[in-house]
Amino acid sequence: MNLLVLPVMIPLITALLLLFCQKNRRLAQIVSTIGAFSLPAVGLLILSRVHEEGIQVIHMGSWQAPFGITLVADYLSALMLSVCGLVGAAVAVFALKEDMNLSREGVFFPLLHALLMGVNGSFLAGDMFNLYVWFEVMLISSFVLLSLGKTNAQLLASIKYVALNLVSSAIFLTGLGLLYGKTGTLNMADLAVQLQNTESTVLLTSTALFFLVAFSIKAACFPFFFWLPPAYPAAPAPIAAIFSGLLTKVGVYALFRTFTLIFNQDTAIFQPILYWMAILTMVTGVLGAVAQMDIKKILSYHIISQIGYMIIGLALATKLALAGAIFYLVHHIVVKTNLFLLAGAIEKSGGTNDLKKLGGYYKGYPLLAVMFLVPALSLAGIPPLSGFFSKLFLIRASLENGDMFMAFMALAVGVFTLISMTKIWMEAFWKKGVGENERRPAKIKRLDLTVTMPIAVLAVVTVVIGFSAGHVFHFAELAAEQLIAPQMYIDAVMGGNAR
Repeated sequence: MNLLVLPVMIPLITALLLLFCQKNRRLAQIVSTIGAFSLPAVGLLILSRVHEEGIQVIHMGSWQAPFGITLVADYLSALMLSVCGLVGAAVAVFALKEDMNLSREGVFFPLLHALLMGVNGSFLAGDMFNLYVWFEVMLISSFVLLSLGKTNAQLLASIKYVALNLVSSAIFLTGLGLLYGKTGTLNMADLAVQLQNTESTVLLTSTALFFLVAFSIKAACFPFFFWLPPAYPAAPAPIAAIFSGLLTKVGVYALFRTFTLIFNQDTAIFQPILYWMAILTMVTGVLGAVAQMDIKKILSYHIISQIGYMIIGLALATKLALAGAIFYLVHHIVVKTNLFLLAGAIEKSGGTNDLKKLGGYYKGYPLLAVMFLVPALSLAGIPPLSGFFSKLFLIRASLENGDMFMAFMALAVGVFTLISMTKIWMEAFWKKGVGENERRPAKIKRLDLTVTMPIAVLAVVTVVIGFSAGHVFHFAELAAEQLIAPQMYIDAVMGGNAR
């Protein structure tokens, strides 16, 4: 059971050790890499334990729920720990040769691992207040990371980012106060027990709305997404990559956990809200991406668009829809992290992310062109890559639910996603570079192995997920079963202590 402590303790210990390695850059890189590579291994071990023995629970200090701090790992938590550990390790390697302006103060790697600690803690939290604490750990780490480099664009983006996230935290905290005042507990399983037979009231519905707004801000759902497009493009490549892969997905995870376990009574109220939120998030995100000519901005708007696909699962709330959304979560974390790493590689070698100033990568760096095609086509939903199956499951769930409109919107957004990805390909890779002629290609700087290797590994993972979609979907389906039948979660956490 103590295995559940490791996803939090490993990055915490790594971050503390890194604080003592500030003067030895080489040692700091070794410590960071060891710590980062430990996380996916532990995540897979927890997933294996959940698969063999069921939901894993540890009560810190032997204080039984609902009175103590509880860490819980079900299929959803274990899947998120595994895939987030993978992309965390990829970003840690990518950042080894990052420009000195990121690590000259010696804080980049410690903050990266502090961020991973907050993310993992959020996935394991069995208590709403502890979820709030882990959110704040992420916020503090991400705010400082976003401001590293000290450019005007970064500082301006940091101010907007932290201001809106503080508003989100205040709304979250208000919801916690209302919920505790009504139930006398914040343990998720205990809340589920107490609210199971509770009739819907104005207080309960309004409390749920506080959580819906708070988590929607963190997930960048419509209409709360406006903080994301200026923030992520301003960040250096490894920071933008880890943000794009993890931060909004923690918000999505919180929505899934809260509205399947705790607030699952008012489906008539919240499902229509989630339904239109999903559609408008998809549409506004993809239209914003089509309008941009900067790679990072295109990818930032696509984060918003793809979050909409994930919310479809919660809006339809069927087993297939939730399984498809969980599959989409796994796929998107890998693909989006990789695309931002690719944007960083292009910026390193070409000096810019402006598509008007790029070109010639197909000739000058064919390997990078191939590595771009894999996540780009996967994001657009081209078979047999992972993005095709994730969209297929959600569209099938929509059709089985008799919802032709949702299925059509998911397909239409996929077409526009392909258009924007094709634009990057045509401008950055296919067209001639600036100053290029038939005899002399445009000069493109060579990239270090630490830059290309993480990109290649994530591209391979994308292909593997696509070709083993049945196996991945099986785990997503098991996670969906636990969300639909929360009694398994409640029994694992509360045991015989249910009140």
